[in-house]
Amino acid sequence: MKKICLLISLITVFSACSSKKKEAVATTANDVIPVSVISLQQESITRPIQASGVFTTEDETYLGFKIGGVIQHVFVKEGDAVKAGQLLASLNLTEIKAQVQQAQIMLEKAQRDHARAKNLYRDSVATLEQYQNAKTGLEIAQQAYNAGAFNQSYAEIRAVKSGFVLKKLANDGQVVGPGTPVVLLNGANKGNWVLKVGLSDRDWAATQAGDPAEIAIDAAPGEKYSGSVLAKSEGVDPVTGTLWVSLRISGVPTAQLAAGLFGKAKIRPRKQIKSWVIPYDAILDGNATEGYVFITKDGKTAEKVKIQIASIDHGKVFVSAGLEDAKSLITSGNAYLDAGSAIKIVR
Repeated sequence: MKKICLLISLITVFSACSSKKKEAVATTANDVIPVSVISLQQESITRPIQASGVFTTEDETYLGFKIGGVIQHVFVKEGDAVKAGQLLASLNLTEIKAQVQQAQIMLEKAQRDHARAKNLYRDSVATLEQYQNAKTGLEIAQQAYNAGAFNQSYAEIRAVKSGFVLKKLANDGQVVGPGTPVVLLNGANKGNWVLKVGLSDRDWAATQAGDPAEIAIDAAPGEKYSGSVLAKSEGVDPVTGTLWVSLRISGVPTAQLAAGLFGKAKIRPRKQIKSWVIPYDAILDGNATEGYVFITKDGKTAEKVKIQIASIDHGKVFVSAGLEDAKSLITSGNAYLDAGSAIKIVR
């Protein structure tokens, strides 16, 4: 009887162990996640660059008085069209006229002193040194008068070219110093508009003069205009902290453009760069500059790696760094993965 009971107990134990083993095998099989992968290979590509900025002209000029003083009158306002040589602003001339008058009086005295010294020297009453000093005094007085007359002629601001007043920076009665900007003028009526956009260091280095661009203007929705890179900055903008490029635009009616108008551009650099091109769906927890993807090296295990994103264009992501050691990228099934997850490649 004891033997029968012992046999039954052993059968029960073996049955339980066999059942647990089957459950463990089933659980392991269920933890293998089916995924799709694509092979990775770095390519030499021309990567489009998305940028935005404002319209301006190539010849914006700040105009001010050569000398300081009190502004008598500013004759223009923002948005006014002006012609070359037109009077834009003037100073109160009371002080400068007094200075010129003083210089003229000193010049007349120096002329009398010079004439007197010359006659005395001719009669051997004055010495050569006295005559030469009088001549030098005359020359100094003449130059002082010339400087005063020159400054008086620049006590007004005139337009150096035809264009538009972009900004009025001072008003009547305001005291300004020499060179203080009073108006900002541009030559917009010549049609020399450019779109000035800020770029990151990497994008700035990838562009060069002559690169084609496609430009869109909010004021003309749905319209696309062709353009090209005109120039690159040689230093960082102190206000924005970015580098900039200016884009020449063609085919846009001048009436649709104004200084400060917002525009968007897609620059297509001719310079080729090394990059990986991956689908947008492969990225997890990403932003404009970085993200995470899953890769596999052995076809059985998933690895999570961080990537640097250069740009995104029409569902394609251009990766500049992070995939150096990867051969296969997981493109579907990645939402169910963790670092080290077992995978099964289905296609």
